[in-house]
Amino acid sequence: MLPPIRIGQGYDIHPFEDGRPMVLGGVTFDTPYGLQGHSDADVLTHAICDALLGAAGLPDIGHYFPNTDPKYKGIDSQELLKEVAKTLREKGWEIVNIDTAMIAEKPKVYPKLEPMKARLADSAGITTDQIGIKATTNEKIGSLGRAEGIAAHASALIFKK
Repeated sequence: MLPPIRIGQGYDIHPFEDGRPMVLGGVTFDTPYGLQGHSDADVLTHAICDALLGAAGLPDIGHYFPNTDPKYKGIDSQELLKEVAKTLREKGWEIVNIDTAMIAEKPKVYPKLEPMKARLADSAGITTDQIGIKATTNEKIGSLGRAEGIAAHASALIFKK
C-alpha cells in the first residue's frame, strides 16, 4: 500500500516578449516585457500547478487548461492554481508545502518575494510559511543566461486526509 504522503515536481519555461505584462507568482512587475504564452504566462505558477497535479498522480496543467482553448487566453494563472488546489482537495489531498526555484537574469525578483508568496498562498489555500521561493541566475550560460526567458522548478508535498 502506498503511503498517504506524495511529492510532485513541476517545470515550466517561457521566452520573453516585448509589450506583455510580466507576471510571476501572481504579481505584476513593472517591465516593458513579459513572458510569451497563451495565459498570462506566469511560469512560476504553472510549475507549481504541475508539481501539485503530479503529486496527486493527475495529468499535467496542459490537460486541464489546454493552450488551444480560447477560454484560457490571457487568463490569470492564479485562477488555474485555485482550480488545481480545489481538484486536489476534492480528491482528499491537502498541501503540506511548495518549494520553488526560478532561473532568470531579469527582472530582479527579490523585492517582490513576499507579495508573490502571499498571492500564491491565497490561491493555493495555504499559509505563506508553506511556500518557498528562490531566484537565481543561470550565470550567463545558455538561453536563460542570455536573458531570453525565465524557467521555474517546483516541488510539492501533499498528504491524504
